[in-house]
Amino acid sequence: MDTVVRTSVPSWRLSIAPMMGVTDRHFRFFMRQITQRALLYTEMIPVDAILKGNRHRFLEFHPIEHPIALQVGGNDPAKLGECAAIAEEWGYDEINLNLGCPSARVQKGQFGACLMANLDIVARMVQEMRKNCRIPVTVKHRIGIDHLDDYSFLKSFVEKLADAGCHRFIVHARKAILGKFSPKQNRSIPPLRYDHVYQLKEDFPELTIILNGGITSIEIAKTHLNKVDGVMIGRAVANNPLMMVTADAEIFHSPHQTITRRQILQAINHYMLKEKE
Repeated sequence: MDTVVRTSVPSWRLSIAPMMGVTDRHFRFFMRQITQRALLYTEMIPVDAILKGNRHRFLEFHPIEHPIALQVGGNDPAKLGECAAIAEEWGYDEINLNLGCPSARVQKGQFGACLMANLDIVARMVQEMRKNCRIPVTVKHRIGIDHLDDYSFLKSFVEKLADAGCHRFIVHARKAILGKFSPKQNRSIPPLRYDHVYQLKEDFPELTIILNGGITSIEIAKTHLNKVDGVMIGRAVANNPLMMVTADAEIFHSPHQTITRRQILQAINHYMLKEKE
């Protein structure tokens, strides 16, 4: 692989979404062969798994994965504050709070998208996380949930969390319908409202607004970048990782990589042999 020249374009300009069952450390190592610049995210990890479980299992990552963000799920401000300190200690570049997952299991644990209806507690969560680390604390959320889906709700939500200390928002441009649709249905049935996300950037020019949802190519991502600060791509990358092969050149203005499929497979083969040692 050719050496990539770093540019001043921030890594969050293009990121690969946290996806349960997909973005584990092995997938992230694989993706780093294809793009050296895009920001990578872990799967969503519940706070108790970090605080009470095997941290090496959940938090370990290869140095090549930088820049990398840890996404966490929870509803206890103190626990989230502790996790933020741990994320910094382990060397993550960002800690992200999941406020978008609509799964029944996550709702049962009272975190994820359902927390958008409890803005005061979410603000305290963000405050505790900010207080306990120096790395960026970011939030990934929907444009709304159930009947809380008009723009005024979204604007108030972002304003409150900005006051609490969050300055970067990753906004899934669909609302979540809880208790009725599965996570898969919530990624396709509620309509995309890109206009809501664009309006956020107009109303909060000082904040970093990143758009997520329905982005299936680098070309489409570039069109959104005329309206928002960054884009996040999820399932399209999981289904076709090589769509990112031109990302460093087209989004980050780094020299185009000459990576081939053979080189990627060779790197993965070497990685697997090292993992077996």
